[in-house]
Amino acid sequence: MIDSTIAFLAIAAALAGFIDAVAGGGGLIQVPSLFAALPEASPGMVFGTNKISSIFGTGNAAWRYARRIALPWHVALAAALAAFVFSFLGAAAVVWLPKAVVRPMVLVLLVAVIVYTLIKPDFGKIASEQPDAATGRQRALWMGAGLGFYDGFFGPGTGSFMIFVFIRWFGMDFLHATSAAKVVNFSTNAAALAYFIPTGNVLWVLGLTMAVCNILGAQLGSRMALRHGSEFVRWVFLAVASVLALKFGYDTVMA
Repeated sequence: MIDSTIAFLAIAAALAGFIDAVAGGGGLIQVPSLFAALPEASPGMVFGTNKISSIFGTGNAAWRYARRIALPWHVALAAALAAFVFSFLGAAAVVWLPKAVVRPMVLVLLVAVIVYTLIKPDFGKIASEQPDAATGRQRALWMGAGLGFYDGFFGPGTGSFMIFVFIRWFGMDFLHATSAAKVVNFSTNAAALAYFIPTGNVLWVLGLTMAVCNILGAQLGSRMALRHGSEFVRWVFLAVASVLALKFGYDTVMA
């Protein structure tokens, strides 16, 4: 039974790493899988173990992208710094803001992102005019603060939202936006672990086993994204965002 549970979570981690490396949204697979496989574990233990697995896959994807394409580091690092701080604050805010209030708002945003991407066929296919360095850093701080807080507080869809904002605010194509999002997502994962590790909310053996599989999935996902370019990433992004929207819609109706 234990072996089958580990095998199930290993496969889930590999698939999550693949999807997350291409278009974000790996948590859509990995978190529910952990809850299903570990019914006796506390939510904190599930989320902490998930973050241990995710941070290795995200870090590996960010490294692979950085080796192959030019990342806008002045934007990505500014966003990552703000995201680290506000992700930690978001985790602390869980105690006073009910998540039931957030779910419908996220659903509306996801639908808006999908519709906008569909009606703008050239959105993210090629890089467009980018803001100057000062404006870019300012926007990066705002984006990192907002999405970092959201990731610490709630989380699902953060990577997809980051990709959308990097395209819309910074004129990137899908491939470069995904690359920058991995850097920021690595930072939010690190902020979450700054809370989960000291409080003992990590199953280390399981988490590190899943991390190996997550890295393998992330390697395959980033390789395919680099090979097939922004058009491939765009369609995976739309698929992931649509599944997220359906899940949020279902959760909102059933709540």
